Amino acid sequence: MQDKILKIRKVYDAFLAEFPLCYGYWKKYADHEMRLGFMDKVVEVYERAVLGVTYSVDIWLHYCIFATETYGDPDTIRRLFERGLAYVGTDYLSYPIWDKYIEYEEMHAEWGCVATLYTRILEIPNKRLDDYLARFKAFAATRPLSELRNAEETAALAALSEADHQVNEGEIHPDTAEQLSKPVSAAGSTEAEELEKYVTIREEMYKKVKEFDSKISDFENAIRRPYFHMKPLPLAELENWHNYLDFIETEDDFNKVGKLYERCLIACANYPEYWMRYVLCMENCGSMDIANNALVRATQVFVKRQPEIHLFAARFREQNEDIPGARASYQRLHAEIAPGLVEAIVKHANMERRLGNLEDAFSLYEQAIAIEKGKEQSQTLPMLYAQYSRFLYLVSGNAERAREILVEGLENVQLSKPLLEALIHFETFQSLPKQIDYLDSLVEKFIRPNLDTINTASAADREELSCIFLEFLGIFGDAQHIKKAENRHAKLFLLHRSKSELKKRHAEDCLASDKAKLPKSLSDDPSSAQSLMGAYPNAQNPWGAGYGSQPQAWPPVTQVPIQQWTPGYGQQAAYGAYGLYGSSYTGPQVPTSVAQTAGYSAYPSTYPAQAFPQQGYAQPIATATLAPAQQPASATQPYYGSYY
Repeated sequence: MQDKILKIRKVYDAFLAEFPLCYGYWKKYADHEMRLGFMDKVVEVYERAVLGVTYSVDIWLHYCIFATETYGDPDTIRRLFERGLAYVGTDYLSYPIWDKYIEYEEMHAEWGCVATLYTRILEIPNKRLDDYLARFKAFAATRPLSELRNAEETAALAALSEADHQVNEGEIHPDTAEQLSKPVSAAGSTEAEELEKYVTIREEMYKKVKEFDSKISDFENAIRRPYFHMKPLPLAELENWHNYLDFIETEDDFNKVGKLYERCLIACANYPEYWMRYVLCMENCGSMDIANNALVRATQVFVKRQPEIHLFAARFREQNEDIPGARASYQRLHAEIAPGLVEAIVKHANMERRLGNLEDAFSLYEQAIAIEKGKEQSQTLPMLYAQYSRFLYLVSGNAERAREILVEGLENVQLSKPLLEALIHFETFQSLPKQIDYLDSLVEKFIRPNLDTINTASAADREELSCIFLEFLGIFGDAQHIKKAENRHAKLFLLHRSKSELKKRHAEDCLASDKAKLPKSLSDDPSSAQSLMGAYPNAQNPWGAGYGSQPQAWPPVTQVPIQQWTPGYGQQAAYGAYGLYGSSYTGPQVPTSVAQTAGYSAYPSTYPAQAFPQQGYAQPIATATLAPAQQPASATQPYYGSYY
């Protein structure tokens, strides 16, 4: 029997260590211990529960119910209720624990305590505020005023009576007596008048709170799932939490801000962006202890398997001069969370460079390359060679060594777009003469299908690299090199368009021709033009897919797999006061087919998709679309990013 008890405890302990916000399992654990008669273990479980999910109304309610049914000392029970209310008493959905507290005091006929509880509730916005006012009025009408006053009010009334007596005898100046009379109504009033004033004071509290309640009720009513669950939250609810936090931060009330964040991080515990936002908010408020505590909870418990939070932690700690902590975050990424993640390697190397440890920065790249070389068909290795070459060239100016790194990459990995793109870009900034023939041979080998060699590059990658090389030749090549490359490009790509694309282009040609034939009066009419364009929604440029007609644009490319975690915080645009995060809380963007419109030397700041160990439970995916729906993903994966 004892073995079974220990096994059950071990299962509960293991599960709740991983998912401490599942208050229902804490309750089941406590109930299990209670059935076995281990009352001390029940208390231990509840104490662990309120540490693990401190801002849960439900767990405090269950703990208080257990206390009322178990303990006989009213003071012990009240202390527990007050502990819970200190954390969750201002929660918009805290009415169950308030109701249980009122019920307990009513059961013991502590009418002064009941009246005090109603008074406290009427100072707090909550879902049942109107109901509490009605209940308070009904309660006050059934009890004499002397029973409604708590000990403090009774003492104040006694002090007022004593002061009035002393004034009559000339022992106290009348002004002093007037000051004493302010907390309690003046002596001589009737019981009914006193009761009316007593109720009116609470009605004024209610009205003041009701004004604030009207500001937050829409936010609160949009919260459909205030508890923790593994299923992803709907987009609307995620956006509502951000909007609610935006609003509450403008109220300039630190207590409200902190408690709302804690409530949010119960429902949104699986989303790193809310943890980051909380940490930065507390930092801005000067509460570094709370910020660090939140960061530890995020990185060690709630989103510990998501690379983004560790990248954030490393940068946050570096900014706060905790260099050992920053290095530990990067090392955990390299060794455990996402080995070979290019973004982590780049950012770690950049940090070491900022600290003046240039050799350590180079060593990071070299170690990563050595590890990836030991793998078969590493998708990361070409990117690492490209990044290392660029980094070394930019920080040391050693062009010869940078070229050697790229050549080594060409010798050790299969030809790939990132590596060739890096080589073309590197050659752009070298002195004349350019190694055009060498580059041409590599491009030829990459873009031309060859049965003798394996080429896993997509048609889109091959076509885009051809375009990049054409632009390079347009600047540095002679007429013969350009002619050769253009003929090759036309033969391999422009003459092999699909029939569907040709049909689409034909339709667009017809539309362009029809528009040219429209009378001026009709073509100037926006409604007419809109109606005509509606029949051809894709009619923008009949030659959008051709290379020659748009020399500054790349051809469309196929979709690229996106990393299954939110991009690093360095990639995102500034988020309001938080400085580092996307204004729409950007998650992994939906891959789309888009045309690259910039010259080849301007690359988007993203890294290639990489696999990494996933959490053992369903990961939230809704964050992916918190950004505007029309925001395109980058067309290609460039050979370097803009990370610092």
